[in-house]
Amino acid sequence: MEAWIGLMSGTSMDGIDAVLVSFDGRSITVHASETLNYPDDLRHRLLAVSQNQGTPDEIGELDTLTGSLFADAANRVIERSGISPSAIRAIGSHGQTIRHQPSGFAPFSTQIGNPSVIAEKTGITTVSDFRRRDMAAGGQGAPLVPAFHKAFFSSDTEDRCILNLGGIANITWIPADSNEPVTGFDTGPANALMDAWCLNQTGLPYDADGHWADEGNVDHELLKDMLSDAYFTRSAPKSTGKERFNLGWVKTLVQRHPDLQAADVQRTLLQLTVTSILHQLPAAPAMRIYACGGGTRNPVLMKELERALSPAPLAITAELGLDPQWVEPVAFGWLAQQTLAGNPGNLPDVTGARGPRILGAIYHA
Repeated sequence: MEAWIGLMSGTSMDGIDAVLVSFDGRSITVHASETLNYPDDLRHRLLAVSQNQGTPDEIGELDTLTGSLFADAANRVIERSGISPSAIRAIGSHGQTIRHQPSGFAPFSTQIGNPSVIAEKTGITTVSDFRRRDMAAGGQGAPLVPAFHKAFFSSDTEDRCILNLGGIANITWIPADSNEPVTGFDTGPANALMDAWCLNQTGLPYDADGHWADEGNVDHELLKDMLSDAYFTRSAPKSTGKERFNLGWVKTLVQRHPDLQAADVQRTLLQLTVTSILHQLPAAPAMRIYACGGGTRNPVLMKELERALSPAPLAITAELGLDPQWVEPVAFGWLAQQTLAGNPGNLPDVTGARGPRILGAIYHA
């Protein structure tokens, strides 16, 4: 058996998801999984540098610290699995995005989590820096997971949409007709704004089970202001992050509605996630939607999505054989496999790159 480790930390910046996985054709076996939460002080520092509040020294130090934690997550999942490290071909590490600017004079995307530290602490070849080659070829560098969705979740009998509810939401449209291209893009915020507002107003890092949002009411004027952001009507390819959708963005809009209760803002942010996804779905009434990511654990969000997306049925990727929490880390294990095999890891129809590209840099053990 040849095994792979996938490491992922998304825009929520809450911690590192790690999986030890093997692939056999279109079959995926997750042998072990682990989530390593960031210490509060580290998370606060990461959030700060993602908003340009950090010196080069700060960023360099965080690169080393997060790299060490990524390595710890990998070693923990190895220990949990009982599989010998010698059976693990490589680690695919997404790293922690601290800035993603895919347009402008000099587009870039920056992930930290020093892969040399990961390779050194684990003794396992590590592949990372997946986004920048796609961007060098004129792409957005994101989303990258649609290539994995296509490889493992496609069907020749039904149109499928994979909906990832991370800090940012993205969709992958996989037509049953293989002659049609697989497409995808970031639709906008999923959990990022709800988490940021919750932390600011309550001191809690997220709204557990959506209880606080459920106490509030949607303010339709505030929602209209939010949906007026030009990102929501921009044509794909497109990707976004906390550079655009952050606490400052929320506060600026809330100032226009000073009489709102904080819980009403939270409920409206949840509705923003739902409505922005709904408005950007492909016109394919027979499709089936499969959700993954941390947002699937928010029952209020899932209930509102199910209501809004009807009659298109909403399920979770567990029905396709993969737990919603582990889709993205498994994808980066697969992307490492693609890199070492010399195969492309991007979908140009998704990212806008000039063509397929082998992604990532290899750090040998």
